[in-house]
Amino acid sequence: MALMAAGGGYLLDTCVLLWWLSGDQRLSREWEERLCGARCLVSAASIWEAAIKHQLGKLPVSPQSLITAARQAGFEFLAISCDHAAATALLPPHHKDPFDRLLIAQARSEGVLLLRRSGVERQRR
Repeated sequence: MALMAAGGGYLLDTCVLLWWLSGDQRLSREWEERLCGARCLVSAASIWEAAIKHQLGKLPVSPQSLITAARQAGFEFLAISCDHAAATALLPPHHKDPFDRLLIAQARSEGVLLLRRSGVERQRR
């Protein structure tokens, strides 16, 4: 993938955030190097999703540990705004997962690229 970061950087989805922070090899070396010097955003939606999965016993790391690790990595946090929530209504119906919908809407609203476990999603304004 030869995509350069958008002017605003990258919004990491929950899986990519976990891969980055744990050194998981599912995040390619190319992307690891690219993210090192880039502005990386973490949505409150990803922390919320991690909290739910942690509470259900599906994720061993606590949401507070995730926040601490993301801060130490120099990531910025992106709050969920009313505009972000409203922008989910503009997405096509094939985006079913509510967390994915919110992350896509946030990336489009903020002018950044969303980095998902399936790759980079180019955002269309």
